[in-house]
Amino acid sequence: MKNIDHIGIAVKDFSAANGLFYKLLNEEPYKTEIVESEKVTTSFFRIGESKIELLEALDEDSPIVKFLEKKGEGIHHIAFEVTDIVSEMQRLKAEGFQLLSDVPKPGADNKLVCFVHPKSANGVLIELCQEIK
Repeated sequence: MKNIDHIGIAVKDFSAANGLFYKLLNEEPYKTEIVESEKVTTSFFRIGESKIELLEALDEDSPIVKFLEKKGEGIHHIAFEVTDIVSEMQRLKAEGFQLLSDVPKPGADNKLVCFVHPKSANGVLIELCQEIK
């Protein structure tokens, strides 16, 4: 693992959350996009070498809806940048971690992603991400 790429925050009101983080960080998001595979709208704010990702559900089937119902708004996941996501997935699986998918899938911010189940990471949803070249 190279570094913390971003921290994902689940929000109910995307516009209000973007306004709040703009005031907090004194920066506009550098990117907003829809990620169909996760059924979310995202925006990214840069903080030095790391990023904050705001996530809003696109529809009732989004994992974000379930998260908000259980836990409310707040930190959803921590994403770690990796050099080779397939190798890192294999390593973590061999170490006993439960992955939420067998293969990486396209995610936000031009990344391939895979999630580690929170039950195998002390209750924290972990995202592995690799930049798509």
